[in-house]
Amino acid sequence: MARRTLILTTLLAFAATGAIVASDDIPRRHDGKPDLSGTYDIATLTPLQRPAQYGDNLTLTPEQAQAIADHWRRNFEKDYAPSDPNREAPPEGGTGIYAPEFTGAAGKVGGYNAFYVDIGDGNFQLDGEYRTSIITEPANGRMPALTDAAKQRYAEGAAFRHENTGTAWWIDRDFGPYDDPELRPHAERCLLGFGSTAGPPALPVMYNNMKRIVQTDTHLMILVEMNHDARIIRVDSEHDDDVESWLGESVGRWEGDTLVVKTKNFGDDYSFTQGSKDMVITERFSRIDEDTLLYGFTVDDPNTWTEPWSGEYPWPASTNKVFEYACHEGNYALGGILRGARLLEKEALAGDAASTGGGGSK
Repeated sequence: MARRTLILTTLLAFAATGAIVASDDIPRRHDGKPDLSGTYDIATLTPLQRPAQYGDNLTLTPEQAQAIADHWRRNFEKDYAPSDPNREAPPEGGTGIYAPEFTGAAGKVGGYNAFYVDIGDGNFQLDGEYRTSIITEPANGRMPALTDAAKQRYAEGAAFRHENTGTAWWIDRDFGPYDDPELRPHAERCLLGFGSTAGPPALPVMYNNMKRIVQTDTHLMILVEMNHDARIIRVDSEHDDDVESWLGESVGRWEGDTLVVKTKNFGDDYSFTQGSKDMVITERFSRIDEDTLLYGFTVDDPNTWTEPWSGEYPWPASTNKVFEYACHEGNYALGGILRGARLLEKEALAGDAASTGGGGSK
């Protein structure tokens, strides 16, 4: 079986508090606490949200899981092939043949092949069963309904988000999304990884899914391969409500053999952009065995969702190393993005002038 497909045969017992009671043969530190240190590869084909076709079914049959693995294997066998350096440019709007499940540049015109894509090669297993989604609550495996406030917030933000059509669609507005580099998303500016890869909650993404945990008596550090984000979690400490950050302020406490981490105090520019700065995220780190962590989380944000939602998935140990993630290597591409916007604006203004017989201005 492929290295990321996990068959977890350890039985999980639950204490009255709900904390996981790990087996006696797990690694422990000098103080008896479980040793969570290690390097983990969290890539998985299991999606965050459950596809609607599975309804409330938390698990897949082995046949269903094999069909999913085969589907992606066939796709990548084709997409891993070297690209022809003499090929023509893709048609306008992209071909859509590269990993059609993906959207955006990689799925349209920007991906030359799938060399850097690493989303695992199978759905993960817990208790010997393949999962249909990372989300476990609500029962349908999907995020709850948005609150009215969140719908309003998203509607207001939608006016500033627009598919790249190759035109300056913002030309008649007072300002556009490319007027200032600080208007661009954190991931595009190489400040944070995309897709909440650093967390909380820490989620699998398209590539660079390695995590390295370093544990001391008083802190837990999670080094994230994507954009080399580093989360520093204080243990047995208190929150400082005067401190805000993109990744929030994380404080952990031990409940038996489970490290429970509560994160709040997100700044205005928070890492998990689907929520609000007032969200509170609770994570649970425990050992299933010496080679596997169980990671669970609950997101509570009444400003965004009508109820809290939770998920879990395993973090399998890896012998691979976490290498530097250079992102734009000096972020030269950001300058290209802004220069490209100026060229599109110039074309739009020239078109306005030609159609009106006069000069236009933005």
